[in-house]
Parts: sequence; structure tokens; C-alpha cells
Amino acid sequence: MIRFFLLFVSFSFCAPAFAQQKQFTMEEAVLGMNTSLAREDLKQLNWIPGENSISEVVKTPYGGALVRRKLPQISTDTLLRLSELQKQLGSKYTLRALPPIEWIDNKEAFFALGNNYFICSAAANGWNIKEWRDLPGEAENVVLQKSTKRFAYTIGNNLYLIDAAGKTHTVTSDKEAGIVNGRSVHRNEFGIDGGIFLSPKGNYLAFYRMDERMVEDYPIVNWNVTPAAVHLTKYPFAGRTSHEVTLGVYNPSSGKTIFLDTGTPKDHYLTSVTWSPDEQFIYLAILNREQNHLWLNQYNARTGAFIKTLFEETDPKYVHPQHSLTFIPGKNDEFIWWSQRDGFMHLYRYNTRGKLLNQITKGDWVVTEIAGESEKRKELYIISTKESPLDRHIYSVNWESGKLRRLGSDPGTHSAGVSTTGDYVIDRWSNGNAPRVIDMVSTTGKWKQNLLTAKDPLAAYQRPKIENVTIKADDGTPLYGKLIYPVNFDATKKYPVIVYLYNGPNVQIISNGFPASGNLWYEYMAQHGYVIFTMEGRGSANRGMKFEQATFRKLGTVEMEDQLKGVAYLKSLPFVDASRLGVHGWSYGGFMTTSLMLRHPEVFKCGVAGGPVMDWKMYEVMYTERYMDTPQENPEGYEEANLLTKVKNLKGKLLLIHGTIDSTVVWQHSVNFVKQCVDNNVQVDYFVYPGYEHNVRGRDRVHLMQKITDYFDEYLK
Repeated sequence: MIRFFLLFVSFSFCAPAFAQQKQFTMEEAVLGMNTSLAREDLKQLNWIPGENSISEVVKTPYGGALVRRKLPQISTDTLLRLSELQKQLGSKYTLRALPPIEWIDNKEAFFALGNNYFICSAAANGWNIKEWRDLPGEAENVVLQKSTKRFAYTIGNNLYLIDAAGKTHTVTSDKEAGIVNGRSVHRNEFGIDGGIFLSPKGNYLAFYRMDERMVEDYPIVNWNVTPAAVHLTKYPFAGRTSHEVTLGVYNPSSGKTIFLDTGTPKDHYLTSVTWSPDEQFIYLAILNREQNHLWLNQYNARTGAFIKTLFEETDPKYVHPQHSLTFIPGKNDEFIWWSQRDGFMHLYRYNTRGKLLNQITKGDWVVTEIAGESEKRKELYIISTKESPLDRHIYSVNWESGKLRRLGSDPGTHSAGVSTTGDYVIDRWSNGNAPRVIDMVSTTGKWKQNLLTAKDPLAAYQRPKIENVTIKADDGTPLYGKLIYPVNFDATKKYPVIVYLYNGPNVQIISNGFPASGNLWYEYMAQHGYVIFTMEGRGSANRGMKFEQATFRKLGTVEMEDQLKGVAYLKSLPFVDASRLGVHGWSYGGFMTTSLMLRHPEVFKCGVAGGPVMDWKMYEVMYTERYMDTPQENPEGYEEANLLTKVKNLKGKLLLIHGTIDSTVVWQHSVNFVKQCVDNNVQVDYFVYPGYEHNVRGRDRVHLMQKITDYFDEYLK
């Protein structure tokens, strides 16, 4: 459900105490951070492969230009001007700015205009631009392997490959509905974000093939035509029939496809697809449908034959693979495996015989990313929560000794772009007092150069005070949150409160970034006399398995206990009006909002629930069965979480919001809830967004947040 999380929240330290007079408009509060109030940035800042050089698009008196900056002296030369590019393209295209340019190597780059790809080659008198590949207009899921210049893409449910010579191969030609090739499977769980896997040297193409003919059809109605049109999608409900996935390998030389012998049962999950560097093998993590047993298997890439299981992982609750293998640079027989086997997500070095060579990272913190490596120093560059669950910092770690070294000391949320040489890192970071900083640092820690310290785009606005809060759960676990005070705060007054929450698995909403509030709508509400409170309860991400698995088989119970601890804290504050508490959340947060309104009806005066799960039996197999087991195995847990049976408990005012073509939390969840309200003579407020899926985006989001704001104004002011 993480991919549909609506309101990403970052966390930081207190905002400056001084206040300006300007207030946010609703449009600024909702869209401003991506438009008129966007932070300064460096455009198209990228490493040039094989060099200690970066490229960047800058403004010049002659228009935009792509420049190269060599490190460490930061000397600059111009590579390509917009005017030169326009001249070479001719009148067929009119460009207002340089398109996104990606490097192939230090002599060639490419860009795309729609589905037409152009290649840029360095020449003595500048760059030569020529048309490279013109993909069909209906091509989707395009994957370009830059090193071998192969393209793969899907049209409909079939897969196509363009080889380095420009020949198009029809990889699959399935005509039957329900057979899907080259797309994401398992509803994007397990870290899956695509279905196309070109081999390292480009000689083979692996791909997911999903057979969902046995899955029940679910109608999604398009109301924008008359009469309304029904689109049937496949939706695997928890405890019911799921799809079956295999992995094919296409050989362009022979034009033939083989499939890996992944065995039975066929509704298991195929994850962590990884080619060996020499293209001899494919590695797959196979997870049983119960999600408590994983096998890391090796297969012959030419025949599809199973070779061996390298190791197994089990957990009495669930195993949750989220990453492919990372082979050690320069080696075909050593790789890095991500695992939470010791209670936290860490890195382990294995050989291809299945022997554990060493645990690379360890401690009561998690690794969130491998950002790069240095073969000569045997180092990985990682992002982790070692300093605090609220921060992200960059570290180097030796993959043999485990020696860990932090790069940079500034508190906040850091991301890393590592040069292909492994010598330098682009460190992008922010915190509540720093909108955006971009530093260039050497991986030895001996050199640093600031490239950008962005001005505060919110400096002219009336900003609220933000206070870091730590609350203890029943078992003593610290829970992190933040309290946003009304502007022009008067300690003698009583204020209404809005609790924003998500508190679902795989998501973290509290972190140290910019703005300190995490969301300008919170600040808008603070400008209009509200206290805003948000807190991360048990069940959410990046705090270790004990923290996350506390909600296993009983979603919506432990999380509510934690959120009620937050409510108790709010009620202890002399300026909080306990009779005017509101709660709001979307997706899992919508489920939590509705749960609190029904299972603890005396607490909140009103709530707004967006895209809410009402009955976990109606949610998808992969996510639900991981955290709840099946309805057949855990009927008590499903019944306790079922909100359709609890509508009689509603005392406060509740607004439900849903998109009419939501294929994640299907519209039927809230429709069924409304039907139960009618049957039980319970009043509820309801609003739909025609043509929207699980999120309301763009300018219509301003309408959404105004609707939510008006509801709180009506019942809490």
C-alpha cells in the first residue's frame, strides 16, 4: 500500500520563532512545494560515467546549456547549448528547454522526445545529434539498457525487444486476455517495480509472464462516457484465487524462449530477479504464498533448469524480501543479500555456493539503500538510520570487514549519488532549517565542496512552531511524533486539534526533512487556528521487525492503542480542547480514521477518511495475507478489523471520500459501508472523485483539501 500513500510527511526541528504576516492560500498549501514555492535546485545534476566529472544544465545569456564540471577543481566547460540542439533538430521539434539528458558513457548521451529517442555523440566541434530509435506510440514500460543499447517495451500484454542493430523482436504474441508479459507482477509488492530484466551483456531478455485468467474479474466503471463503460480488471482478494507467475528468458539469436523451472505450487511469489554478471545464471527468491518461507534459488539461464537452493529463510510471522541481489564488483561468485533475519534490515555477503561469508552491517538500525560502491576500496556506500530513525545518513562500509564510516555530519535526510569511479558522492540533504543543500564530498572524507545552499522559499510566510514529541507505547517502545502549534499561539486559549495518521506497514511518515511540518496543509490549518498532531505508531516501517510485526494478525488494534496514547498526551495539554478533536488519514490512514471513529467513538468529534479499507477480506492477497494470514486461518482477526459490522457505534461526524475507479482499495469498500449505514439508520457524509484512482492529484487536489478543510471547520470550529 506504500505506493498509494497520499500525504508524505517529513520531520524536522522547530521552525524559526519569528512570524511573518503572509498566509498560504489553499493552492499554495497543496501544490506550492512543487510549483511557486519549490526549493532551489540544480537541474540535471548527473555523474559522467568513468570520470570524476558531473554534468548540469545551467542558464546562460544564450539560453540553457549542458555543462561539465571536473572535480576536484570544479572547472567548467560547455557541452551542448539549447540553441545548438534546436538547430540540429530542425523545425520538426520546438524546445523551450533542454530535455532530460542521460549518459551512456563519457562520449555518448541520449534524450527522448515522446517515444522518439536521440543519441548525442561527442565530436571535435561539439555534439552530433541524430535520431536513434523511434518506438511505437503505444509502447509502455520502456526499458533501455544503456551499456548494450537494447530497448525492451510492452504493447498491450505483449513484449518487444529492439536489439543493438535496430531489429525489432516480437518476444511474446499472447492473444488471450489474462496473459500478461513484461509487466510488474504480484501487485508491485516485494519491491517489484517492473517485469523486464535485460542480461548484463544484452544477450538475453528475462521477463515476468503472469497468468491471471483464474483470478476473479472485478468491474471498474468509466463514468466519463455515455453509457458508462465497464473495464474488467483482475483483483485477487485475500484468501481467494491468486495469479500464477513464471519467468521467461528470450534469446534474440535463436528467437526462442525458455521458462525457468520454478516448480509448484504455482501461486507462490517470484521475487528478487537477478542475472549473474556472466549471464550464465538467474537467481530468484521464491516465497511461498503463506510468506513465511523463502528459498533463494539458482537457475540455468539457457535451459531454465533448477540448479540449487543457496539458502532458505523462515519466520513464524512473515519474510519480506524487497531487493534483488547485488553482485560484488568484479566477481561472478559473490553477492550481497538484504535480510531482516536479525530483526533489522541488514546486508550479508554470500558466495554462489550458498556460503555466508560475513554479515556486512549490524545493529539496531536499518539499511535503506545501497547507493554505490568502490571496487578498489571494497566499499559500499549506503543510506541508513544508524543515527536516528528520523534521519538518513550516508556511510561507507567495507564489505569484508564491516568497517563503517559516516560521510558528513549534518542532521537531516540525506541521499547519495555516487560517481562510477567510487571517488565522490553528491550529497543532497535537508532538515527543518535547511530547505535543500547539495554538497560534493570525497568518499575518503578529505574533501568537500558546497554546490548549493537553497534559500528558504517559505521565509515570507507566517510559520507555526513545531515541537518534537516522543511518547511511550504500552510496552515502553518510544513513538515519535510532532506537534504543530497554531500561529499567534495564546497559551490561555483552548484550540481544536486535527490528528493526521497513516500508521500502516511499509510506510514511515515522520522524518527530519523540509519543511519541518512535513506538509504545508498542516501549516495552513495552523494559520487558521488548529493544533496539528501526527505520530508514528507500531506497525510502521524502518524501526525493525519487532516494531513492524506488533500488528500481525490484528491490523488496526495495536496501532489504535498507540494513537490513543497520543490522544492522552494531547488531552494533557492545557491549550487543547478535548471536546474538539478531529482525525484524518488516507488509504491505511483512512482505515485507521474509520476504526477510531467506530471502535473508540467517544474520542473524536469528527473524522475524514480517504480511500479507506473497510473489510480486509476485500483487499489484495499479497499485502493482506502477509500481515493478516488468510480469512480462513484468522477469522477472529478479520472480524475484529471489519468496520462494516461496527457502523452502529458511530457517534461523531464522519466524511468518507473515494475515487470511482480505485483499483487498489476498490470503491466497493466505502459503498458497502454506506449501505450498512443506511440499513442501520446511521448518518454518514460521503463524497466521490469521478475518474480518480487511489489518489487525487493535480489541481483537483486543491478541491480535495478544501473539502476536508471545510468539514473540519464546520464541526471543530
